[in-house]
Amino acid sequence: MCCASLREAVTDTHARRTMKYICLGYIEPGKFEGMTQVERNAVLDECFEHNDHLRANGNIVDEMGLQPSETAVTLRWKDGKVATTDGPYAETKEQLGGLTILEARDLNHAIQLVSQLPGFRHGLGPIEIRPAADLNEIIKASEQRRRQNTAR
Repeated sequence: MCCASLREAVTDTHARRTMKYICLGYIEPGKFEGMTQVERNAVLDECFEHNDHLRANGNIVDEMGLQPSETAVTLRWKDGKVATTDGPYAETKEQLGGLTILEARDLNHAIQLVSQLPGFRHGLGPIEIRPAADLNEIIKASEQRRRQNTAR
């Protein structure tokens, strides 16, 4: 087996042993703003250092922070057209602050990884973990149906 084939086999085996989880990080309003600049910098530095470690171990697929909830726009379908509302969809105390796509062996492993996040340990807010849905089979079935409809 050549090096490229071996690498593909190892990568394929790794992909089958892990699942992706979407981690939604919420922030309690005022919690971060109530810290001094030194405290905020320390928390951010600790968070980013920890995420560098997770990324190096192949656990973080992607991550992003969000602008404040007051910058959100919520879309709804109403009376046959798009209706927009300024602000977040949910009226909750905590606001969605960011999301991470995490790769883990199973839900327990994802919980273990997330529970070690410095921002979580500093009490900035809760983190919701959801298994990512694999849409590949659903997309393939839809493509087949659409090809069949086009052929008619």
